[in-house]
Amino acid sequence: MKKVFIYFSLSGNGEVVAKQLEAKGYEIRRVFKKGQKANKKPGFFTIFRGGFRAGMNKKDKLEPYDTNIDGYDEIVIGSPIWNSKFSCPINRVLADLNLKDKKLSFIFYSGSGTAEKAVERVSKEYPDSKIIILKEPKKYEDELLKIIL
Repeated sequence: MKKVFIYFSLSGNGEVVAKQLEAKGYEIRRVFKKGQKANKKPGFFTIFRGGFRAGMNKKDKLEPYDTNIDGYDEIVIGSPIWNSKFSCPINRVLADLNLKDKKLSFIFYSGSGTAEKAVERVSKEYPDSKIIILKEPKKYEDELLKIIL
């Protein structure tokens, strides 16, 4: 069974989840916002602006990435939660990919451990999907125990 984890991360929480899923046999695909530096720590303005744009459901331009998901039996999308919604780069991923008829799960990583608006969106647009919400898995490693796919 072919499985892929497609994710975005700024703070390192996505990388912690990716390592966990890679150990379980998932292919890993990290997406980067156009011009994003791989390991640059985000500043306050970056976080504030991202949250504002996420609140408006904006889609960021991304560095080129592999959008071919043919042949994958399971797709897991990972996103930080900004303003209770998906990050702008993941909004772009969802617009780019044809997820119809795919086994789909979402893993959200959030400072508050909640993601109300993101959960509402998934329930509406992808009703058969599994949702896992992690509170800062980079800081709280026990949160990774919630990843049961």
